[in-house]
Amino acid sequence: MVKRKIFQLFAIILVAITFVGSTAVAQETISKVNTDIFPKAEKGYKKMIIEVPYSDQDQSKRIEFNIGKYMEVDGCNHFALQGSVEKKDLQGWGYEYYVFKTDGAVIGTQMGCPDLPKRNLFVSAQPTMLRYNGKMPIVIYVPEEYSVQFKIYTASPEVYQAAEEMQKTK
Repeated sequence: MVKRKIFQLFAIILVAITFVGSTAVAQETISKVNTDIFPKAEKGYKKMIIEVPYSDQDQSKRIEFNIGKYMEVDGCNHFALQGSVEKKDLQGWGYEYYVFKTDGAVIGTQMGCPDLPKRNLFVSAQPTMLRYNGKMPIVIYVPEEYSVQFKIYTASPEVYQAAEEMQKTK
């Protein structure tokens, strides 16, 4: 009889802990926008999605994304992919998405370095910087042979004051 009551008490406690834990997780979960509302990728393109976690500090963060591909290049020069990122409006929703267009041309410095081994380098176009938003995905359409990499930047909580330049009197 005592064992049975202890077992029942244990079961009730276990259920209560599970319920409380589930409630806490549910409150922290932020519903993201369904990416199916964005257009399908056009022929020759693919849809890339950046999703980041929501936090109370979203306003102090930024996301930088780079579009490019890995290429075998020489050992000393700097390279960049030519192309442009166009911001588009998802009509009727108020959301934005991005389309990368390129002809695949790569520019680079022209230092001579025949003795250095070749390297596999992610050659990318000019980076794009956006506000961080943990509630919204970033949707980017890129040509099929390209990919997207991103970084998250966080601002320091320190705030600095600019100095005023005093006018010289004659």
